[in-house]
Amino acid sequence: MNTTSPRTGATRVAVVTGGSRGIGRAVSRELARDGLAVVVNYAQDAAAAEETVAAVTADGGRAIAVRGDVADEEAMAMLFDRAEREFGGVDVVVSSAGRLSLSPIADLDLTVLDAVYRTNIRGTFVVAQQAARRLRDGGSFVGFSTSVVGTQFPGYGAYAASKGAVEAMTLILARELRGRDITVNTVAPGPTATDLFLKDKTDDEVDRLAKTPPLQRLGTPEDIARVVAFLTGPQGHWVNGQVLRANGGLV
Repeated sequence: MNTTSPRTGATRVAVVTGGSRGIGRAVSRELARDGLAVVVNYAQDAAAAEETVAAVTADGGRAIAVRGDVADEEAMAMLFDRAEREFGGVDVVVSSAGRLSLSPIADLDLTVLDAVYRTNIRGTFVVAQQAARRLRDGGSFVGFSTSVVGTQFPGYGAYAASKGAVEAMTLILARELRGRDITVNTVAPGPTATDLFLKDKTDDEVDRLAKTPPLQRLGTPEDIARVVAFLTGPQGHWVNGQVLRANGGLV
């Protein structure tokens, strides 16, 4: 565990977008356990964000909750300003905010498509832009994709397309940050037991998806959080420009 920035010796600081629930909450707690101060970003649910902060604090960590739309560049600039003001800088950025809508391509309302793209593509790009400008040398950026980019399940057209854009950014941003010792990677979870995943699915659908990977279970938010902790910690710092499919062997 390395709790200080390699260049400055200051306490390491993480910004986690979508940090109020699901995978984002698990990531916030895992990074805090590793000694990082955490800025928990949320869009609407202040109570859930404060629950994340309370969980971090109960574990002996430090965290604050900051509201902001990831697709709003001014809001994200203010988020990073707050992180720098409260904790002195930013060393880790985890872009886990996301929007999911399931529909056959032929039937999808294009206003829904625009909303998915606004959060998943523009939002990731805005957060990555701030990360590129604000991360201290030696830091890490982690984006989020989905294993559906590879499995290509029907109904996921809009979501998979939006996450394919995130994967396309990954190596490009890593190369653009050459010379600063900053890693850029993307995690692509498989079926994971979050509210976002379970919404609108029948028990039979959930059971079928749980049995699909060779490990024959759904992933947990904690499974994914440990992957993020590895990628943003010293043990994972040689991994750069990669998309890591954390899915229990789902092809």
